[in-house]
Amino acid sequence: MQKSATPFTAIILAGDRTSGDPLTEAAGVACKSFVPVGGRPMVMRVLDSLEASSQVDSIILCGPTQTLIKQEPELKARIDAGRVKWIASQATPSSSTYHALQSLQDEAPVLVTTADHALLTNRIVDAFCTDARRTGCDVAVGLASHEQVATAFPETKRTAIKFRDGAYCGCNLFGFLNPQAYVAAQFWRQVEKQRKKPLRMMRILGWRAVLRHLLGRMSLTDALGYISSKAGIRAGAVILPFPEAAVDVDTVNDWIFVKNLVAKQTL
Repeated sequence: MQKSATPFTAIILAGDRTSGDPLTEAAGVACKSFVPVGGRPMVMRVLDSLEASSQVDSIILCGPTQTLIKQEPELKARIDAGRVKWIASQATPSSSTYHALQSLQDEAPVLVTTADHALLTNRIVDAFCTDARRTGCDVAVGLASHEQVATAFPETKRTAIKFRDGAYCGCNLFGFLNPQAYVAAQFWRQVEKQRKKPLRMMRILGWRAVLRHLLGRMSLTDALGYISSKAGIRAGAVILPFPEAAVDVDTVNDWIFVKNLVAKQTL
């Protein structure tokens, strides 16, 4: 497949946040990214989709540890062959993203996703990257209509981000479209550091914006404009027509649902 003239560098966040994860214990694997779906570790499914994308030229894997990578020969072989560049993960997703962005030496656009995005396909990747460029923004986030996701998958519940003009589900797809966008990763780090201290987080985000959102008075466009002004970048959204893009594997129930869905698709 022919690659884009301005290809993305893809970053996969594959570090584990905590030990003793019920999901990894149920799957009998050493880390979350190795949880099998359709007979393959989730991280390998994500790698396959990125390599098949016409929009992605190079891939950086952030985590898991090198010791764990040795337990997955196919993953190790891709890293050893240079098809995937490995870097160590940091303490949080935002720190890992920031660290990975700082390691880049060119000005290619960057796609950030996660190793638990087991239903990711090259079609989803291509659609997101293409539409992210069209936003004309520095940063773009992938979203899916919560109504569409709930209709497609009534047996599973996905978190809804509610705005005045509708509710959306996150898709774990983020586009950093130019070097100016990298400041957004730093802003994300500041917010994430205070995630267990609501008052401090609200000071960073702004009391007025938080209250407007809680009262249901903020539209998606309002929210993107506010983030743009706070972070000093132009933020946009890509509304994806793929409900499966909003499904990741965080829990044992998620895993069972995704495994069953993939099994039906292969019949």
